[in-house]
Amino acid sequence: MNDSFFRKIESKTGVPMEEVFALANAIQFADFGDERQVRKIIQKVGSMARKDIPQHTEDELVRSILSDGKAVNIKDIQDMLGR
Repeated sequence: MNDSFFRKIESKTGVPMEEVFALANAIQFADFGDERQVRKIIQKVGSMARKDIPQHTEDELVRSILSDGKAVNIKDIQDMLGR
């Protein structure tokens, strides 16, 4: 990929690509059986999306992810947030 592609994404989302790559890396190596890691990822996605996640919604997301026992991606969390 070239720099202009990443600059376009940054300008449209307002999120630096370094943050996107850091989140992708965290998701790739996360233990989705660890509640603290799951909460951190949910909070980071909310922050990047500029969405305030109410505690009850975060709890519901965590329960859903932990009960499924599988990895999720950013889109899955965004869908759960109704974005």
